[in-house]
Amino acid sequence: MLNPREHFLKVGERLLPLAAHTPFALQRLALERSLNQLFAEPLADEAFEALEGRWLRLEVADLKLTWCLTCERQRLRVAKQAPVAVTIRGNWREFLLLASRQEDPDTLFFRRRLVIEGDTELGLAIKNLIDSLDPDLLPPWLWALLQRAGAGVAEAGRAQPAPG
Repeated sequence: MLNPREHFLKVGERLLPLAAHTPFALQRLALERSLNQLFAEPLADEAFEALEGRWLRLEVADLKLTWCLTCERQRLRVAKQAPVAVTIRGNWREFLLLASRQEDPDTLFFRRRLVIEGDTELGLAIKNLIDSLDPDLLPPWLWALLQRAGAGVAEAGRAQPAPG
């Protein structure tokens, strides 16, 4: 029998791929509203200035999801395609580990579980920005959900035998 954390991950593995079938206009609307609300304080403090006038592509490879992000007038914008300066690519589990702070960002990039391509200086600035964001900016229920899900992914990763 699956424990609740394992059950949550199994449900996530089934539901997350459906996001790729969501019309991009809905993805953009949901992402822009959510990101600008969640990061209102850092945006007001110009924490995202590295993205001002430059585009970042986030690729969740295993879900076949891609978003281009930029910052304009202290607001995050999302596009389907843009002239990107840098791409950060990984699978959903690695992005969850990053967001939940279950794994150090440097470790994820050093082990090539998350990959930066293009303007590495901008990519490193974005990585450092993500690492510096205060989880207290998130609603407590969302931070708790991210931590539980991330802990489940981390636990599952530790339970797998090492390749070789």
